[in-house]
Formats: sequence, C-alpha cells, structure tokens
Amino acid sequence: MKVMGIVNVTPDSFSDGGEYLDHERAIEHGMELARAGADMLDIGGESTRPGAEPVPLEEELRRVVPVVEGLSGVAPVSIDTTKAEVARAAIGAGAVMVNDVTALRGDPEMARVCADTGVEVVIMHMLGTPRTMQDDPRYGNVVDEVQEFLAVQAGVAEAAGIAREKLWIDPGIGFGKTVEHNLKLLKSLDRLVRMGIPVLVGASRKGFIGKVAGGAPESDRLGGTIAACLVAMAKGASMVRVHDVAEVVQAIRIASAIESV
Repeated sequence: MKVMGIVNVTPDSFSDGGEYLDHERAIEHGMELARAGADMLDIGGESTRPGAEPVPLEEELRRVVPVVEGLSGVAPVSIDTTKAEVARAAIGAGAVMVNDVTALRGDPEMARVCADTGVEVVIMHMLGTPRTMQDDPRYGNVVDEVQEFLAVQAGVAEAAGIAREKLWIDPGIGFGKTVEHNLKLLKSLDRLVRMGIPVLVGASRKGFIGKVAGGAPESDRLGGTIAACLVAMAKGASMVRVHDVAEVVQAIRIASAIESV
C-alpha cells in the first residue's frame, strides 16, 4: 500500500494550519516526507476542514504553484484543489494527480482539464460543502450511498474523457459523516475495493479518532491514525493520505512483513 504525505500550504487546516504557509518551509516539509517514505505528496492551498471558508483563486495559486514546482522533482505530486485553474497551473508546474473533494461537481471545467492533461484523478465523497458538511449528516445506509455516489461520479469522469485507469475513489472519511459513519465505511472498505478502482483513504488525525479515543487532540491521534491505516490496508486500500508519514510507513512495513511470512 502506498503512502501520500500531506503538505498543507494554508493558515487554517484543522491539524497543521499555518505551519507550512511559507513556501520554503512547505518545500522542506515535503522533502522530509519524501525521505520518510512518502510515495506521493498532496499539496493543498485551501482548507477543507469543517466550516472552512473558500480561498480566492489568485491566493490559492500564490500558495501552491511554487510548492508544486519545488517538489515535483522530489516525488510525484498531487494537487488538492476544487478549482480548474489551480489544477491547470499545478499540472503545468509538475503535478500528476488532481485530488478534488467535490468529485468534479464543483468547477465545471475541472473534468475537462483533467481529461485534456491525462492526470490521475481522485473522486471523493462529501455530503454538502466544507462549510456545512458536519451540521447534521444523515444517511439511510452510509456504505450503500457512498458506494453509489462514487460509482456515479466515476461514470461522469469517464464520460468526460478521463480514462478509468486514471481514477481513484475516496470514501471521504470525516467529510459529512458522524463517528459511526466513518467506522462503518472503514469496516466496509472491501466493498469499495471490489468496484475495481484503486481506493485512497484519508483518516489521518480526523475528529472521529479523537472522539473514539476519549477526546484526544489532533496532535495526539497518531495511534488511531495508524490503526485506521492498517485496517484500510487489510481491507485492500491502495493508498492512505497521512500527516505522520514515517510512523505510518513503518507500521505498514511491519504489517506487510508479518503477512508475507
């Protein structure tokens, strides 16, 4: 299983907001994650934490493009954005993947940009928007509904000219879900894997870990993050998106070694 390292070039991300807003610090951090074993670096300039406010286009471009340029020769780079113009600029700077939390539903030009450039694309489930997603999330059956959504949006992507082999799906842990919803999705990841599209899981330091762990703050959720990543691996996920790359890589290597004996 691959590990995607998180590089947030934002002042307000839920866990590390403001730590890497400076371009040089962000690039240095990305290099550290690559040395720690990250297979890919996900660079974002707009927070998607619950209640987050949108970032103007020019500001997001200013934040991310120099960092993509600085890291594209270090490891494969993903751009975490909902804006087609940001995606286009990041791809021009070296990004090879677009991680769009709106699953191509936000910017009407996003699918065309991804199709024209041939990059990999992450289709993620989110209920509502970052500003509203945690207000009162409800589902009849969360696993069924997330799976159906991902299947539909994968079809939309293909219809727009994005090759199926370029697609990834993400259940959107923490994006419009309660603790129980998140746990059920992790438990049932093998159902998403059977869709035949690689699965990306982003559970790193998420709020459900803190709640299950008795109120642990973001800085004290490493154990829960590793547990979620190992469950994702056991269920067949192809990549996990994490802040703590070195520790997760070590856990995956040990679990893989045990399984391979």
